[in-house]
Amino acid sequence: MKKERTLVVVKPDGVQRSLIGEIIKRFERSGLKLAGMKMMVADPAFIEKHYTIDPEWRRITGEKTIKGYRDKGQTPPSEDPHEITGIILGHLKTFMTSGPVVAMVWEGVHAVKIVRKLTGSTEPLSSDVGTIRGDYVIDSYQLADIDKRAIRNLLHASGTVDDAHKEIELWFKKEELIDYKLVQDKVLYDVNLDGILE
Repeated sequence: MKKERTLVVVKPDGVQRSLIGEIIKRFERSGLKLAGMKMMVADPAFIEKHYTIDPEWRRITGEKTIKGYRDKGQTPPSEDPHEITGIILGHLKTFMTSGPVVAMVWEGVHAVKIVRKLTGSTEPLSSDVGTIRGDYVIDSYQLADIDKRAIRNLLHASGTVDDAHKEIELWFKKEELIDYKLVQDKVLYDVNLDGILE
């Protein structure tokens, strides 16, 4: 449990707004440990592979999107979840390949849930103040739909431990991830705080 890992990708809008350091600081201050990091420009095929790593992503995301439209009293652009996610995926590929991204692996107890909590909800408009998206982004689903583009929400964070394993394997080679100790590991995980004093 103490070695749980999760994937975070700072999207092109986060890189362009010079928020990489602020995002890293938020995760470091929570007690998570950075296990790997790299900058890259992804191609559309890689981004499609990332978003469809869960074979149910298209159906689930499409159904949630249709429900979201209905909850707001709006008519969805289609009743077919796969058709809707086809549009979403097209926008994501355009957005995620528009510039460099920074991929990171964060490690620590409950890493997936901690990162998701600090990140905030997918839509910045409905993210709580104090979360990364709530503090640094003003975008909304409504504006993204009007502009026919992906929502600009600074980063991707794995949704589950299983997704994290699959996504980390996609983004990183095993030798790109580093196991190491920090002094703070004693404070966070050692039951009796043994070994702090010399």
